[in-house]
Amino acid sequence: MTRMLQVAPSNAEQARAWDGDEGAYWAEHADRFDLAIRGYRARFLEASAIGPADHVLDIGCGSGEMTCEAARRATEGRALGVDLSAAMLRVARRRAAAEGLEHAEFEQADAQIHPFPAEEFDLAVSRTGTMFFADRVAAFRNIARAVRPGGRTVQLVWQPPPRNEWFLALTAAMAAGRDLPAPPPAAPGPFSLSDPDRVRRLLTGAGFAEAAFEPLTAPMYFGADTDDAYRFVSGLLGWMLTDLDDTSRERALADLRTTLRAHGTPDGVLFPSATWLITATRP
Repeated sequence: MTRMLQVAPSNAEQARAWDGDEGAYWAEHADRFDLAIRGYRARFLEASAIGPADHVLDIGCGSGEMTCEAARRATEGRALGVDLSAAMLRVARRRAAAEGLEHAEFEQADAQIHPFPAEEFDLAVSRTGTMFFADRVAAFRNIARAVRPGGRTVQLVWQPPPRNEWFLALTAAMAAGRDLPAPPPAAPGPFSLSDPDRVRRLLTGAGFAEAAFEPLTAPMYFGADTDDAYRFVSGLLGWMLTDLDDTSRERALADLRTTLRAHGTPDGVLFPSATWLITATRP
């Protein structure tokens, strides 16, 4: 019998998106999304410092790239990835099975309320996954409860929009001249954890300490060439065209192709990006 996903009421909208069309698109293009932020992988893993016997919790694990990497390193331990998206978790399980990573486990769960065993994990990691909690206070408290004293959390989150040209350029193109409002800083979304002072308060209130923020930059990869990137991004951001008339829709797609072409390089279509690498300990 399939277990029903238990979701906090505040997280219902996120569950509908990630366990719906949005999550399905990410699952279909899992390799592309992993490649997009590959420039952050080495430093993220270095900061995670996963040991052979560690028990690792991967929050918002998506299609499981980091969970599988944790399992490769924690050969005598355990890696558990949790996510709202059933489609992405199917990809994650296939990836783990292909490598025989039997100690890589995956569960469809809302990390805000999931009953993780208390003090079970040495490390809680998240690569661009924690920004989407509707109730970040509840989520970080629940995660802290699952981490043993002396354990750590390592998260990769986006810096504010002005430091992320990929977001500004792509959304400006798809706006087709509309004056779109900036993302609300407190709403679930890519930039909800971009303010270090706010995040430090959240982590401290949840039970973590010694929160540190390391600024990182890396190019984001969107495709091998303009046509490849256009197919990917127009599918990813197609929801922005829903309310446009035909003329505006054609303008948006033309603008998108133009900005993708302008960012073409011998290594593919690349946009500047900036993240925070957040580390904290559980006293």
